[in-house]
Amino acid sequence: MKDFRSDTFTQPTEAMRKAMYEAETGDDVYGEDPTAQRLQRMAEEITGKEESLIVSSGCMGNLIPHMIKGGRGKEVLCAPESHIVRHEIGAVVSLSGTLPVLVHSDNGIMKKEDVENNIHGYAYDMSETSMIETENTTSGLVYPMENLKGIKELAEEHGLWVHMDGARIFNASVETGISVREYASTADDITFCLSKGLGCPAFSVLSSSHDFIKEAKRCRKILGGGMRQIGILAAAGIFALENNVGRLKEDHEHRVAISKALDETSWAEVKISATNMIFFTSRYPITNIIAAFRKKGVLFLEDGGMGRIVTSINNTDEDTDEMVKIIKEMDETEFRG
Repeated sequence: MKDFRSDTFTQPTEAMRKAMYEAETGDDVYGEDPTAQRLQRMAEEITGKEESLIVSSGCMGNLIPHMIKGGRGKEVLCAPESHIVRHEIGAVVSLSGTLPVLVHSDNGIMKKEDVENNIHGYAYDMSETSMIETENTTSGLVYPMENLKGIKELAEEHGLWVHMDGARIFNASVETGISVREYASTADDITFCLSKGLGCPAFSVLSSSHDFIKEAKRCRKILGGGMRQIGILAAAGIFALENNVGRLKEDHEHRVAISKALDETSWAEVKISATNMIFFTSRYPITNIIAAFRKKGVLFLEDGGMGRIVTSINNTDEDTDEMVKIIKEMDETEFRG
């Protein structure tokens, strides 16, 4: 099967598996896993932050900042499409007690003025704005640097914390040529995933100030995220950062080819095509289209009533060529159920 469901379905390559096998390990809860320490130092260099912490998932990396800077009676301003709202089963509310306030956005991208309209200070009967959350990329779209800088300036004016969900920040960087460090400078903390386009089996990394990460370690423990000999997995992260970042441009090229093929059909209307993601609508039920492609050996998903195709390290040039061929030759009668 040609799998275009998500970049979370990536499998570690043989070279990555070899690096994992050879990894030196220790007890990371005691800060004694040398490979984990090396990965965290690499993250600090990449993001320009003082300190970094390995967390078990992007969800944990998003939750911890809300535990530290949010909490009961506090609110975070974010886009309605943000991952913390749509795909983390209410953890921000149920575990950190932080109230998400949804700000008008354009497919997940907020403007400074819309954020500003939702900021308020103390009132005895209202939650208090304490945080702003940005997501880069969001549905594959790269957050414009102008927007990010404006939001950060606004946050500094009002004494607010900015958390960046940078799960796919390397896709943004490869697409624009803007460094991860520059993107990270527009937030007080940033989390990025190793288990998506970079092809690792697990982990995200949270980067911020020394004081913030000191408290983040306590929150990680509360959430059951303290792990022991994690160098085996950290080695995969090191390998990915050294070998798999530049190749993300191949995923973007594959997305362009597939998007072009969809645009040339009479049954698909591409709504978003950016970095490694495509979202499209159709006059036919998306579930029928997904079923028809599955019969031909191609997998993708439905998301919010649209078809979602994601390219990744799993997809070769040949896979993409085959996908394009199937799109062009697809008989629409197969979509009628």
